[in-house]
Amino acid sequence: MSKIEVDAIDKQSGSTLTLGGSGTAVTLGAGATQTGFGRTGTVDWQTTPKTATFTAVSGEGYFCNTTAGAFTCNLPAGSAGAIVSLADYAGTFQTNKLTVSPNGSEKIGGLNIDVTLSTEGQSVTLIYVDGTQGWVTTSDSSENVVGNAFVVATGGTITEDGNCKVHTFTGPGTFTVTCTAVVAANNEVSYVVVAGGGAGGQTTGGGGGAGGYRETKSPVTPYTASPLDGQPSAPNRITVTATGFPIVVGAGGVGAPSTDPTNAGSNSTFSTIIATGGGGGGNYAGKVGNTGGSGGGGAGSAGGPRAGGAGNTPSTTPAQGFAGGNGASTGPCNGSGGGGGGATVVGSNAPPGSYTPGGAGGAGATSSINGTPTVRAGGGGGMAYSPGPSVTGGAGGTGGGGAGGVGGPTTAAGSAGTVNTGGGGGGNNNSGGSGIVIIRYKFQ
Repeated sequence: MSKIEVDAIDKQSGSTLTLGGSGTAVTLGAGATQTGFGRTGTVDWQTTPKTATFTAVSGEGYFCNTTAGAFTCNLPAGSAGAIVSLADYAGTFQTNKLTVSPNGSEKIGGLNIDVTLSTEGQSVTLIYVDGTQGWVTTSDSSENVVGNAFVVATGGTITEDGNCKVHTFTGPGTFTVTCTAVVAANNEVSYVVVAGGGAGGQTTGGGGGAGGYRETKSPVTPYTASPLDGQPSAPNRITVTATGFPIVVGAGGVGAPSTDPTNAGSNSTFSTIIATGGGGGGNYAGKVGNTGGSGGGGAGSAGGPRAGGAGNTPSTTPAQGFAGGNGASTGPCNGSGGGGGGATVVGSNAPPGSYTPGGAGGAGATSSINGTPTVRAGGGGGMAYSPGPSVTGGAGGTGGGGAGGVGGPTTAAGSAGTVNTGGGGGGNNNSGGSGIVIIRYKFQ
């Protein structure tokens, strides 16, 4: 075999330099390297599996064995045409994921974030394109490897407010997260969960208590939250995973005859968060207000004042509601009912004396979680007893509380709590308003 030793080979004329003839393989000697020819889109597979964090080299493929635990593949500095392949050696990516990390400020799929390979048997090929997209997946045996910086979800009525999506549930449903964010902070969602309001009592009855009010504002979703933002308390925070979260929206309590207990509102739930239904207002014949998210107002009575029910039952931090007001006693005459408690204010006591107005319902909480300042969870007004037209039932609390009615020779029906606010029903057997669940997260 002859041998030629030169420092350079160049063409004598024309624009093409040909090495070898038809049917001839041109090979590099053992240990030799090449530059300038580029690659054909394939890699040289390294057959010794990687078992710990390593830095890849362009042009190589790696079998990654995560049996003993998760680790990271650091991509090399990107240059156009650079190529790296990765494969699940032992079928354990679903148990111990492989994290793929770009070099410095470079990108994977257009984002400067780590991505994870977490599907059993997954293998991928990544090619560096340019500074805009960085490393792009050209083949993947199981799923597209693009880091998703934000949550993707379905369920309820979906609207947008700035860079956030808002899912509103006015009835039962499922909040389904189809993809979580690789930026961990974006997986914490904001929410408002309001239970159904309690019904107002009959025959000088107290107003229904508002449904319990729970709210947490994630730091990444800007809006004006209510004073009841529970984010500082860790148990209130919800960090979503890729699964379905059943949503329960509590119904309002239904008014009952004066001889029966007044119905409380029903609970609303999202994940681990439970808002408790509002307590029903007390009825005549010695009925106190019932406990609940907010307490029902006590009934008016000739036999002595009747206490309003306690709110924030069971207890949450911050409180999910306040107590109902006391009913009045006027000696031989029927007194007026106290107002139901609201999310932020106690229900008012019925004024003492004969033929006085019913107590006003407590005020609810204002939040802009859906992009519009909205008040929810107001208490129902207490019922009044009057022989003439001059006495009125208690006003409903702002946030959907129903107005109290009037009994006696002069009558007025009062009003129910507003639907999907959790407002308490007004005294005189008025039903409470149904609750609502609202979830907000950053999507871009």
